[in-house]
Amino acid sequence: MTTRKISSKDRYVVPAVDQASQVLFYLSQAESSYISLTKICAKVGIHKSKAFSILHTLQRFGLVQRNVDGKGYALGPGLIGLSRRFLDNLSAPKLAEPLLEELAKKVRATAALGLVSGRNVFVAAKHEGDQLIGLTMRVGKRFPLTYGSHGKAIASFLPENELNDILKDKKLYFHGDPHRFDKDKLWKEIQLCRERWYAEDLEEMTPGLNAISAPVLGPNGRPIGYILVIGLATAEAVRQTGPLVAQAGKTLSRMIGARVD
Repeated sequence: MTTRKISSKDRYVVPAVDQASQVLFYLSQAESSYISLTKICAKVGIHKSKAFSILHTLQRFGLVQRNVDGKGYALGPGLIGLSRRFLDNLSAPKLAEPLLEELAKKVRATAALGLVSGRNVFVAAKHEGDQLIGLTMRVGKRFPLTYGSHGKAIASFLPENELNDILKDKKLYFHGDPHRFDKDKLWKEIQLCRERWYAEDLEEMTPGLNAISAPVLGPNGRPIGYILVIGLATAEAVRQTGPLVAQAGKTLSRMIGARVD
């Protein structure tokens, strides 16, 4: 296998960047959700060791994500952070924006959409309503997968083997500081979230700050992200807002092809 040659007129092109760009564009056009390393090498024309290094580097920044079984690669939501200035200029509304805007206005808090990328999540879209508690959330911001209410919501709908694998991590942020993690408490929260489709964070991550998250499922029924409302003043406000967030999560899941009751 030979690496694609750069013509003399492209002497200012950096080969590694050129190859990484080819990998990204190939993943964006591929028919399968996840593409094997072998297929990527064949399409781009680079050796496996080189392709692996490129994919590993792109994965560090969330630009590429690896399948749970480690057998394939796909584009990662870190690309959203890079493109957010361009997306801000698009006239067509993004898929989640009407739902986020409605939520934010109803509950007077910040509503956001996050997407999963490996062991992290990225804020992909947001709407800040007439907030009772001042809070700004940046699109592209990265958080641990297990962070607070969104971690509980995602964990609640993962296949059992994937959830057990995550629970083996040394640092779990479901309840804030990893030293406060309570596995028995988490299992109760997971059961409750499966029943009502939302999970709570009652000042666990940040004192004085409450949040609710609902999972967003993809066509295969796996969590691909979450809808979050953050900045609620009281636990009572959380309980009243929960069903609204759950409905938004279900609606968005249906819009992208998930079968949700």
